[in-house]
This record gives sequence, structure tokens and C-alpha cells, in this order.
Amino acid sequence: MIEILLLSFALSMDAFAVSVGLGVKSQNFNKELAFKAALFFGFFQALMPLVGYLASIGLGTFIESIDHWIAFVLLSAIGGKMLYESFQEGAEDEIAQITNKVLLFLAIATSIDAMAAGFTLNLLELDPFVSMALIGIVTFAFSYFGVYMGTKGGSFLEDKAEKIGGVILIGIGLKILIEHLF
Repeated sequence: MIEILLLSFALSMDAFAVSVGLGVKSQNFNKELAFKAALFFGFFQALMPLVGYLASIGLGTFIESIDHWIAFVLLSAIGGKMLYESFQEGAEDEIAQITNKVLLFLAIATSIDAMAAGFTLNLLELDPFVSMALIGIVTFAFSYFGVYMGTKGGSFLEDKAEKIGGVILIGIGLKILIEHLF
């Protein structure tokens, strides 16, 4: 269970960082924006791991002998990407107006990593539906809170959240690799 909590936390950090940026952009706390951002991000962060999980089942025995290496590489790549992006300017800086279309684009963009992480759910021996629900709930909460923090001058949190999420994903990947090698 600790793995799914860590995974949920780590995967929600991209959405949290973007939500903080949305809050900074809007300057005054807007409950409707916070709820919509949380709903978009939570839904897609919940859906994408399930897609990844179902795809990994389809590959099943074909990748069984190297699945731990695949999980390690995927999670390390996602974590590394998050670390790299934490040092870059975010896409939310370039957004002129926060519309549903923009939120949809941001939700899909931040959840692609979650789809790749979904490939690892069967290696962690987690119920994919419980995992999916928890990832969605945690992302919803962090996204709502992120918009709030952004309006309170929390822009310094954006890069730190992605750094922490990246390190956690790399750690989970290492854990999977070590458990399967030894």
C-alpha cells in the first residue's frame, strides 16, 4: 500500500506544479478554476495508469522476463524527465487564457507519464482499480490545493514539487529492479 501512496504522490506532482502556475496566473483564488483543474487533472491521472496497466497485461508473457527492467527504465525516465522539467520554464507561463480546452490539453500532457507508470502496477502487485482511484483522488486534492497555493504566491513550489515527484519515481523504479534481481 505504501507503494501506491508514493506513486500517487509522485504522479500528482506534475499536475500540482501546473496547478500552482494556474493559480499564480489567476492571482485571486477562484474556486471554480480550482475545482475544474482538479477534476481534469484527477480524472486523467486516474485514467491513464489503467490504460498503461491494461496494455501491460496484453503484453503479458512476452515481456515477463524483462518486465522489471522495463519498469525501472520507464519510472527512471519519467522521474528524470520530471527532474529536468523542474529546471525549465513551465508551459503554464505561456497560457493566455485558462479555458476548458487549455485544461484538457494540460491534463492530458501531465498524465502521459501516469500511463507509462501504469505499466508497472502489476509488478507492484497492486489492484489497478484501487490504484487508479487513489491516484485520481490524490491528484484531485493536490491540484485544487495547487491553484490555491499559486494565488497565495506559491510559485516557488512549482519546481520543488516536480523534483520531489521525480526522485520518488526513480526510487520506486530502483525498488522494483532490486526486488526482481535479488
